[in-house]
Amino acid sequence: MLDYHTQIKQCKRLWSAFDLPSKRGELSALQKQSADPGLWNNPDNARQIMQQVTILGEQIQEWDDLTRRISDAIELAQLDDSSLLDDITAEVVDIENRTTRLDLEAMLSGEHSRGNAILTLHAGAGGVDSQDFAGMLLRMYMRWSERRGFASEIIDQSAGEEAGIKSVTVTIDGPYAFGYLRAERGVHRLVRISPFDSANRRHTSFTMVEALPDIDAVAEITINAKDLNIDTFRAQGAGGQHMQKNDTAVRITHIPTGIVVQCQNQRSQSQNRENAMKVLRGKLYEAQEIQRQKELDDLRGDYVKAEWGSQIRSYILHPYQLVKDHRTQHEVGNTQSVLDGDLDELMETFLRSGL
Repeated sequence: MLDYHTQIKQCKRLWSAFDLPSKRGELSALQKQSADPGLWNNPDNARQIMQQVTILGEQIQEWDDLTRRISDAIELAQLDDSSLLDDITAEVVDIENRTTRLDLEAMLSGEHSRGNAILTLHAGAGGVDSQDFAGMLLRMYMRWSERRGFASEIIDQSAGEEAGIKSVTVTIDGPYAFGYLRAERGVHRLVRISPFDSANRRHTSFTMVEALPDIDAVAEITINAKDLNIDTFRAQGAGGQHMQKNDTAVRITHIPTGIVVQCQNQRSQSQNRENAMKVLRGKLYEAQEIQRQKELDDLRGDYVKAEWGSQIRSYILHPYQLVKDHRTQHEVGNTQSVLDGDLDELMETFLRSGL
């Protein structure tokens, strides 16, 4: 009726990789720690333990649910009832999709991969076309987030002079948001007939995409208040109009590193300050990781500095339609679908490549 052998082998391979018995043992040990009356004497450590308990519990529950569904589907198939064929087929397809997703998420083992993300876009070379392209990418990522049921919020935005945006920062909250969006980090290139060129010439424009982890655990990144220079100013709307009469926008400069972040989309100064600190923690964490990697690469003798302009992906709208990831050489012919947020194929190809 239906051949389940391939599916069962795939799931067994994944169960082996996930090492469910080990995860159960780890969860049991963490639960014992969480029951310790003195746990909250160290609030930062307690929060990390409780977070791990939640994450492991959800992962184990998901695998247990998948095991049950496969067992139920096999039992129904063994009944050899043709009236159940459509229902069983639909269930098998859904199980296969879920298995594929779990397979990919099992690979996203990096620190913070399971957590939320902060996405920042910066229009680059290309003038108005670049700013318009940044706006197109913002819409693309918001649509991708919506497709996955993630929550997204623009926390800072600088409008373009004629169209699009100069820069924008968005928080994206959902399981593995950072794990997936790290596949988008780098320079993106657009080739098209410019709608802003009266001569209808082909233009090339660039936008830089940054993906940072949303780090809530203050213990991971220590920020000394004396190292911060905090400025407030009036938030700007489109066309330079004031959104607020008061100085609600916040700009924070981390003096030791020179990192500058700002947020202005909330109506209160305290909310903008909180969001700005969230972005700063992400940037400081990323800077630490880059420095660690540089030191390792220097020891290996193969460190190569990343330069602006080395695009990771091209969106070609003229003279033909193609989206190409230059890291994996993977191509998608339906450019409109990609720009509408259908990014999973490109993301997953990159993440599975191990690059």
